[in-house]
Amino acid sequence: ILNSSVASGFPCLFPGPQLNAQLEGWLSQVQSTKRPARAIIAPHAGYTYCGSCAAHAYKQVDPNITRKIFILGPSHHVPLSRCALSSVDIYRTPLYDLRIDQKIYGELWKTGMFERMSLQTDEDEHSIEMHLPYTAKAMESHKDEFTIIPVLVGALSESKEQEFGKLFSKYLADPSNLFVVSSDFCHWGQRFRYSYYDESQGEIYRSIEHLDKMGMSIIEQLDPVSFSNYLKKYHNTICGRHPIGVLLNAINELQKNGMNMSFSFLNYAQSSQCRSWQDSSVSYAAGALMVH
Repeated sequence: ILNSSVASGFPCLFPGPQLNAQLEGWLSQVQSTKRPARAIIAPHAGYTYCGSCAAHAYKQVDPNITRKIFILGPSHHVPLSRCALSSVDIYRTPLYDLRIDQKIYGELWKTGMFERMSLQTDEDEHSIEMHLPYTAKAMESHKDEFTIIPVLVGALSESKEQEFGKLFSKYLADPSNLFVVSSDFCHWGQRFRYSYYDESQGEIYRSIEHLDKMGMSIIEQLDPVSFSNYLKKYHNTICGRHPIGVLLNAINELQKNGMNMSFSFLNYAQSSQCRSWQDSSVSYAAGALMVH
């Protein structure tokens, strides 16, 4: 089955050549300092807002060694207490089609830990979709040599994040695999019902940045428990907190077995600068995991 989610979503806004030129432009402005990344965290908003931020993460992907790309995105539209797999074989992008790895899907399905996304859910959900053109672009020099494993991550409990982290850790251990973790950071303002403000930081947008960077530095410490505690304390509206939790637990599992890894954030941006209670903004961050 061909999933038209991207084919119908992007071209009306971005024909292939235009999208390609945009992605190329953003990537050309960025250094690859953390290549080869084993995992990246990157945003999933409209490219006008976060395309240049996401480039900082995708520039760390090494297409010469990457053969399987796991894309973990949060569920925005359907209540989901576990993780879900797509029911299609191919995702279309304006650049070229991406094949879903049915062999790994089979392995995951056998665990009994996953459900199926309906086609409607798959097409409605943008958290995975927004990563497809960037994935295609980053991998274009080896476009027939890799597959993707899209996973929709539900509102997992801490113990479920641990279970899924353990499950994915064996895939994360393989240097030919890449994990793309889809997340925006703070959604601030009345329309998001979130208005945390620490006045000691100055303007509202500075308080938001301080809050986000606190969370980012905890992620860089690779400690899932501290990250959970941070979320409980500040309730920061990081929409990909569960995919990030799964990644941190997978890393934790590998560290127990003596693997040495480090995560660095490379870019941070906000859709706009909030100065009053009427304003709203979404924050974006891009980072990469390296195995040493």
